[in-house]
Amino acid sequence: MPLAEYRRKRNFRKTKEPAPKIDRGNRRRFVIQKHAASRLHYDFRLELGGTLKSWAVPKGLPFKRGEKRLAVHVEDHPVSYIAFEGTIPKGQYGGGTVMVWDEGTFEADEPHPLKTLADGKLHFTLHGKKLKGAWYLVRLRDSDEWLIIRGGDDHKPVSKKQDDTSVRSGKSMAQLAKSDDVWESKPTTKSTPRTRLQKAAAKAASKDERADSKTPVRRRKTGPAPAFIEPMKALLASEPGPGEWRYEIKFDGFRALAFKRGNDVHLLSRNNKDLSEKFPEIADAVAELEADDVILDGEIVALDSKGRSSFQLLQRVDEAERPALYFYVFDLLRLDGKRLLSQTLDERKAQLAKVLRKPPALIRLSATLEGEFDDLMNRARELGIEGLIAKRPDSLYEAGRRSGAWIKLKLSHEQEFVIGGYTPPGGSRQHIGALIVGVYEGKKLICTGKVGTGFNQVMLRDLHARFKKIAADTCPFTNLPDKRERRYGQAITASVMKTCHWLKPRLVCQLRFTEWTQDGRLRHPVFLGLREDKEASEVVREKPVRS
Repeated sequence: MPLAEYRRKRNFRKTKEPAPKIDRGNRRRFVIQKHAASRLHYDFRLELGGTLKSWAVPKGLPFKRGEKRLAVHVEDHPVSYIAFEGTIPKGQYGGGTVMVWDEGTFEADEPHPLKTLADGKLHFTLHGKKLKGAWYLVRLRDSDEWLIIRGGDDHKPVSKKQDDTSVRSGKSMAQLAKSDDVWESKPTTKSTPRTRLQKAAAKAASKDERADSKTPVRRRKTGPAPAFIEPMKALLASEPGPGEWRYEIKFDGFRALAFKRGNDVHLLSRNNKDLSEKFPEIADAVAELEADDVILDGEIVALDSKGRSSFQLLQRVDEAERPALYFYVFDLLRLDGKRLLSQTLDERKAQLAKVLRKPPALIRLSATLEGEFDDLMNRARELGIEGLIAKRPDSLYEAGRRSGAWIKLKLSHEQEFVIGGYTPPGGSRQHIGALIVGVYEGKKLICTGKVGTGFNQVMLRDLHARFKKIAADTCPFTNLPDKRERRYGQAITASVMKTCHWLKPRLVCQLRFTEWTQDGRLRHPVFLGLREDKEASEVVREKPVRS
């Protein structure tokens, strides 16, 4: 996620630096901060995607046309960092004097700067108080090192006095080092004045937390892990059986349980993994609920331009341009200390509607759809959504079970697969050619084919880095090698296997495909993303049943 490294390097129980909140203002500002840490350098930051994309430039930006300077990419910073000027005490991360050397706005030449930045380049024009004109950022291959290059005409050199003068306060580095503007990163026993940045950050955070709500701000905290309730599961079916059903949209996201007791909030996946760090905005929204003691069951989704949940779009939470996320809630498992698992679906839904009468902006009620099954499926097909979930109105909440009281009715072929290896890249592609995937039959991992589409360069690089940690010497699939060639060169014969890279079967991915072949292989599979909320041992071929 964009601020994960910034968060990792700081203990926010001790530091007063801004919390890693994403700012959606998209104001296209920039700042250059002269930073006398262990070595003097210039921190160059661009406001993109709700954070400050940051580089440490040892010698500062170049002034002559075509001149190149090294720029080391560092962790994203929160937008509130744009105003910081003062000193960071020695012994703290980045300890030293910081000056706002220049600030202003910038224009990107490309319509989607985050995408081009993720691809390793960006052409932009600065409108600052000291610097004006065009520069380029170009990433060196597979590295955090970039080059920043002057474009356009030569820039007038900055005078020695200008180089040692803050555009914000007019102070020199020596004056700032002696000032009272201290960014204190350790708890103290004395009360100290807050810096302008701390006040601005507190004000901005307070404003963000009050957005879309007139209730007092609730600050999330994390206590001991709650007793886990394994989510109830839906059985894949071709059509609903006789009797009464309640229909909902089938979302394409991450299943999540939200536990809230007072200000103590936990967001857990269906396999009991913590999601609060991955989706902090959702955890913060749960903290804003008026109810003090609840357990919610729902799906964290990213919506596309047509309002449809997209698992592919959800994968971008770990990339530069983080999508807007929502938590669609469809069940209530506890309210005010009372467990509701033994109540009927209709009873739980009625209470859930009251709990979410005025929800935070990122939390939405998954509504029950009115209409007959055929009409609803036709409408779902027209809208391009994945399908429907049907539930018996008198069903109890059967934790961890797939009893058939809940069924999923899919319009497309899509499910999880275990990654057991990959082929080498060919042509212009780097890192990975195609993934080799499969499903379990009992304790045997059965290969179901290869998938080579649905990736971008960032995905390929990230996957390759993860694969290095789980490399294996032997093939994990029990049905390989293929004994004969298949259509379109899809066979994994003994000779092909000699070129493959094998992995310990730990990672799970989501694929979309057109159909299963008669011999159990996937036709036209497309990679959608990794599923870190499901254990590899649970992945089997889904076969629809008549409910």
